[in-house]
Amino acid sequence: MAHDSSTTGYNKHVEFVRTRYGKNAVKLLHIRREGKHHYIKEIQVDVELSLKTRKDYLDGDNSDIIPTDTIKNSVHALAKLRGIRTLEEFSVDVCDHFLSSFKHVTRAKVNIDEAHWRRLEKNAIEHVHAFVYCPEMVRFCEAEQNQNEPPVVHGGIKDMKILKTTQSGFEGFVKDRFTTLPEVRDRCFCTVVYAKWRYNKLRNVSFDAVCKTVKDSILEKFAGPYDQGEYTPSVQKTLYDTQVLVLNRVPEVGHVQTHHSVNVNVCYV
Repeated sequence: MAHDSSTTGYNKHVEFVRTRYGKNAVKLLHIRREGKHHYIKEIQVDVELSLKTRKDYLDGDNSDIIPTDTIKNSVHALAKLRGIRTLEEFSVDVCDHFLSSFKHVTRAKVNIDEAHWRRLEKNAIEHVHAFVYCPEMVRFCEAEQNQNEPPVVHGGIKDMKILKTTQSGFEGFVKDRFTTLPEVRDRCFCTVVYAKWRYNKLRNVSFDAVCKTVKDSILEKFAGPYDQGEYTPSVQKTLYDTQVLVLNRVPEVGHVQTHHSVNVNVCYV
């Protein structure tokens, strides 16, 4: 990255690699009312901005700095003015706001986590405005956009703990003088799922449906048929099969990342 040698604090021996700042953990609860039927989204938003100049670092000149309190207020205002249809759409709205409103902002990155609330239900009747918190998983998204470029958007789920009590094994692995782990054909398999995917388009996409399909695909390959299950010879095999299934089922996704200690990325070529 080029130096800004016009500033008084410039040091030719020091190079900026990347500069950014922002506001983390902006929390909000958005309520959409349709008559007596209400819908909610509770989210936490992180915003990161990069600016054209570095005079704030070199000279302590804050004239280009957008205060982090303003960033927080902007997130709240955008939720009020535009609503939160999906995490992905709202993250793009936030990026667009800072890039279009402040010409000295060169890059905006937005991360959003959603708390999982489920509508109360009894005898197949849904309550109109009451919910229960169900931390089954955390849905998230990441949007990053440079000035005069389209946004890059990822969706994801994390912190989803799953377990099966049989039909998992680990055999045929490398053994040396430090190996104490025995081979096993039948064991419990418990893991915490992290999955992240990149959208190859943003128009005419049902983001909620994509997330549901990815989640269902993960559970399907992990558990197998409900009446008999499916054998898991290795974590790597399950990860790969899941990613291939997602890419086949969801044409809007061009890249998938999942991991359980090991990290695997696959994409269409």
